[in-house]
Amino acid sequence: MAQRYTDEEITEAVKLHGGKDSAAKALQMDSRGLRRRIKRMALQGYSPDHDMTHLVPDGYKVRGVSSLYNKEGILSAQWVKSSADDERRHEMMLEACEAMSQELPQVKKIKAPSGTLPHLMAVYPIGDAHIGMRAWGEETQGENWDLEIAERVQCGAMAALVEITPPCQEAVIINLGDWFHADNMEGMTSRSGHIMDLDGRYSRMISVGVKVMRQCIESALTKHQNVRVINVVGNHDDTGALWMSVALRHTYENEPRITIESAPAAFHYVRWGKVLIGTHHGHTCKPVALPGVMATDRAKDWGETEFRYWLTGHVHHQFVKEFSGCTVEAFNTLTAKDAWAAFGGYRAKQNMKSLIMHDEYGEVSRHTVHPDMIK
Repeated sequence: MAQRYTDEEITEAVKLHGGKDSAAKALQMDSRGLRRRIKRMALQGYSPDHDMTHLVPDGYKVRGVSSLYNKEGILSAQWVKSSADDERRHEMMLEACEAMSQELPQVKKIKAPSGTLPHLMAVYPIGDAHIGMRAWGEETQGENWDLEIAERVQCGAMAALVEITPPCQEAVIINLGDWFHADNMEGMTSRSGHIMDLDGRYSRMISVGVKVMRQCIESALTKHQNVRVINVVGNHDDTGALWMSVALRHTYENEPRITIESAPAAFHYVRWGKVLIGTHHGHTCKPVALPGVMATDRAKDWGETEFRYWLTGHVHHQFVKEFSGCTVEAFNTLTAKDAWAAFGGYRAKQNMKSLIMHDEYGEVSRHTVHPDMIK
């Protein structure tokens, strides 16, 4: 496979070797391919013959350049105007889809464990993972965070929790929303348009995020007879949660022990004997209103159950409130603070939990894993 060069490496090679053909030869690239690459770079602002060497970000194109020269004809100032390049954004989306499909072959059936406990269900609520987020520890008064760290910590925490959790017959993995840090090529949230601190390209964020979720699922399959997966829609990944559920459903369509919930709803429910669990990210409905939502959405289940729980995310800190007939709980996240959270004074603990539900007695135990435990 030919080596993939960055725009900066292409630029330096042309400068160093004094021309496009010489640069192509030095880089062992096809000359026409390099010229096409430079033509695309020109749309981003690269034209050294016209003193234009400042590239705009990938996914954007230059609308105009104003250059100011002094009396000696030397460039002294330059203004670059840019706009979104819809054609390049389409190409980047195709690259993202290709990266996702490469990580998503249909998997073979995994051997079921023996001796699972029929009255127990394990619940793995995953608080806002924000995969793709980048944090610099010195700025956030905490730890560094990037895609590599997120993969190691999220996978390690899930594996550790599965190890210490009893072999319950049933298990449900609940991504409580904001699994991905951004929702588009611009690195922004779709709902509010906030610009996120991202580590790498959108396609790489997809690749890591899907891989981590697959590890969580396959870890659970080694311990539990049946595994259900719910990807709750968050405010950072309105569309990401939806397409990931569809992608996972196709990936595991040959595995009868896995159920992937793919309904594009803000609220999801799980019934286990006398236990009723509701899931919601927590960004569009206040905790005090959630019991009423459950009673309305699942009136029959509400009447037939005794132990009712709402599991939410969004706030990144632990919050437990018992209302009449229902308990609402928000969960911590494993992810380090980003700059926005650090500057806002948020200092919640980092952890992930597993909850053990008995079909007759509700929650009977829980386990907690901290990032420091899996370093």
